[in-house]
Amino acid sequence: MKRSAILTGHTRGLGAALLAELQNRGFQVLGLSRNRLAEAPGLTQQSIDLASPSSLQSWLKTNALAHFLADADQAVLINNAGSLQPVAMLGQQDAQAIAAAVAVNVTAPLTLANGFLAVTAEVRDRRILHISSGAARSVYPGWSVYGATKAALDHHARAAAAERHPGVRIASLAPGVLDTDMQVEVRASDPAQFPGLSRFTILKQEGQLRAPAAAATELVTYLLSDDFGTRVDGDLRSLAV
Repeated sequence: MKRSAILTGHTRGLGAALLAELQNRGFQVLGLSRNRLAEAPGLTQQSIDLASPSSLQSWLKTNALAHFLADADQAVLINNAGSLQPVAMLGQQDAQAIAAAVAVNVTAPLTLANGFLAVTAEVRDRRILHISSGAARSVYPGWSVYGATKAALDHHARAAAAERHPGVRIASLAPGVLDTDMQVEVRASDPAQFPGLSRFTILKQEGQLRAPAAAATELVTYLLSDDFGTRVDGDLRSLAV
């Protein structure tokens, strides 16, 4: 059985852990990111700036996605890449950073999901996973852009699931607070712009951040399970995997 996966942001953090997990399970993986890893069996890479909608659209027109997914028995798309910035109160946010966050966190996942379905009509098992965040459902002053963009992914999954496409399962899941570079970025925030800073500092100090590899194993296990898509949004930690 040919198993193919599209994975954004595959070079570090949760993305790198997801890549390893998918490869261990026999997937051929197409990684989409600005940066590249060393070449490896089963890994195809495309350097692309997901903050540039025009770049993504131009790449999709090349039919590279359709070529990669040709003859797949199972195809999955994991929209993992994300941007935390701008971390700032409303009225003090950089306009360019807002646009970039919306492009990476919303425009790219929605565009890829659309392109993925368009070229996989003959694939019997198609699955889409948006990597969401607890910030989609919990309010954090200073994270209005980040929270709003993650909430957009949750709603996209709900609406797409309601369309009931044959052979398609979709979910938007928060993996928990992970020990990644994004958490380093969080802890470097200006407390005047992010009043919730102390909570995340304490999580690190008390060793409560989840290892990316552990989260990746749980995410992929659930993604490939018969239960995937029965719950369209939520927190991975609340699911039995």
